[in-house]
Formats: sequence, C-alpha cells, structure tokens
Amino acid sequence: MGIAVDPGLVFVRSARARSYRLSLRKDGVAVATIPVRGNEPEARAFVQQHQDWLNRARARHARRPKTAETWAVGTTVLWRGELTEIREAGGDKPTVCLAADVFRVTALAGDLRTALEKQFTRRAKIELPARTWELAAETGADVKHVTVRNQRSRWGSCSAGGTISLNWRLVQAPEAVRDYIIYHELVHLWEMNHSDRFWAKVEQVCPAWRDAERWLKRSGSLLGL
Repeated sequence: MGIAVDPGLVFVRSARARSYRLSLRKDGVAVATIPVRGNEPEARAFVQQHQDWLNRARARHARRPKTAETWAVGTTVLWRGELTEIREAGGDKPTVCLAADVFRVTALAGDLRTALEKQFTRRAKIELPARTWELAAETGADVKHVTVRNQRSRWGSCSAGGTISLNWRLVQAPEAVRDYIIYHELVHLWEMNHSDRFWAKVEQVCPAWRDAERWLKRSGSLLGL
C-alpha cells in the first residue's frame, strides 16, 4: 500500500525487502520500496541520493515508443510485429483492415480501440494456445493447460501444476518474440526460477532469445505494457 504520493513518486512498504529500493514502473511512476525496519524520511533521502539514476531512467522511459490512446481510421498500431495503419476495408458493413487482416466494427467513426482489442483477444485465444501446444510437443514440455489472459504487468506465467498463461497482446508482437515468451514459460516447467540452468535451457530451445528480449525492452511499450 502506498504511504505517501507526490507527482510521479510513490512509497511502498515491503515486509520482504531488506533494503531500500528505487524502480520505475512501466507507467513512468517511480516506486521507492521501504523495508520493514525502514521509514519514509530515510526513503526520501535514498531517492535523493539516486536522483541521477532516476532522471536517466525517466529519460529512457520518455523515449520509448507508445501506442496511441485513441484508435481511429488512419492511426498506426502494432499488429503482427509491424507498425500498421488502420484502414477502411470497404464493403456494405463497417470493417477495417490491418495489413491482410479484416475486422468488423460497429462504426467507422470514433475510437476503435476497444472493438479491435476485443477481436485481437479472440484471435489470441485461438492462436496462442495452438502455438504453445506445438512448442510443447517440440520441446517435450509437460503442459497441462494453456490460458490467455489480460495481464497488465507480465507477458506470461507458468504454474507448478503445468498451466501456461499468456498475455493476449502477444498476438500483436513479432512471431519470434511471441515464441520466445512461450519457450520461456515452457522452460519454467523444468526450472521454476531464473537460475543459470534455466537460461542455459532457454538458450538450447530458443537461441535467439536475446534478440527477443531486446525487442521487448525497446518496443514492448507499443503493446501497452
């Protein structure tokens, strides 16, 4: 729970933290974590000591590409890994296209984002599980169940029981990035951690994983995370 809030900075207590920490969330808000024995005045002093780092982090955040808040005909959005313009598809019904994909909408005027994201989600619920099962068969991973969710802070997750959960927004990402996230979660079925053994296994099944990580750091903000 936040203790004190001023523009762009929140203080958060953590029973697990052993020291003060400073981080920058994906929405640009700085988070100062206070350990169980800490206090807010010391946390403020810690933030002040690391102001240069915070300024650099905020500058990097400001340079990251972002998707438009409102989607209309003519807006460019990320689709299948490419920045693609929303265009009218023509015909008797209101439809738009993103490259070769056509989507029905209720009207061509106004904000199309909610309608399109619903259709992206429907496609993701078909495509992402199908691809996960393919890669599970390829790697021999013992997957029990695959779900597609509206996760706000992660690309995917894996449970000890064999359930893989994926963010629907991966349907907008490049195929190589989508596959990397799936491989990443599949490897967690063997290693429920991020140890050296985990990354060695990721390297084995997905040699280009570093390129995918670089894309996520550079352009993941276009997916709204």
